[in-house]
Amino acid sequence: MAEPVEVFRARAFEGVAHGFLGRRGGVSKGVVAGLNVGLGAGDDDQAVQRNRFLAVDAVLPGARLATVYQVHSAVCVTVTEPWPDAARPHADALVTDRPGLVLGVVTADCAPVLLADADAGVVGAAHAGWKGAIAGVTDATIAAMEALGARRERIVAAVGPCIAQPSYEVDAGFRDRFCMDDSSSDRFFAAGQSGHFQFDLEGYVADRLERAGIGTTERFGLDTYPDAARFYSFRRATHRGEASYGRQISLIGL
Repeated sequence: MAEPVEVFRARAFEGVAHGFLGRRGGVSKGVVAGLNVGLGAGDDDQAVQRNRFLAVDAVLPGARLATVYQVHSAVCVTVTEPWPDAARPHADALVTDRPGLVLGVVTADCAPVLLADADAGVVGAAHAGWKGAIAGVTDATIAAMEALGARRERIVAAVGPCIAQPSYEVDAGFRDRFCMDDSSSDRFFAAGQSGHFQFDLEGYVADRLERAGIGTTERFGLDTYPDAARFYSFRRATHRGEASYGRQISLIGL
């Protein structure tokens, strides 16, 4: 029997169709075995498309999936209709108020963020790697939701599985980028080996959301790096010298 698709759901999103998915379930084989949804993972295209169907079916059956070509930016787009894969805009966040659409962001250590104002009928999804996080991708997503009628004090958000502080070693130059922008960011860096630090990406992203004044922010505290059975990880694949790495997807819709 095929392994079922595993879906992580946030308590904050009661009544909102959503899910953070890992690698369990799916039809991909080899180094990206499981629910790989990455179009750039070197996987069989039919397997990727089948996995995307399975992912949507686990969250909002029958919905149409909208994704973007992620580039580690702070750009957020408003979705009225899904784009063909070849015509996806370069962006890292999406918002919509259209029923029947499900928004998706793919990750492999970066932080997936889902947002909703259920009263306004507006949802959003953001891909927050460190570049997008420091550039303000979550702030851009909140602003785009407000343009559709959401109110930030009603918005709830969840930061899904991503690389955690014990697994995320960075150098002093990386830390300095954050602290030059905001000296208070120092609290997201723990001392590591000589000249290195451990970065709390989840904490930093959640703090940006909370400082933006939204209603609720939930954290999952799940580390993608050490758990190869449940999650894809770019850093783990790199450290192992693997030829490719898969991507998991996070979804939210109306």
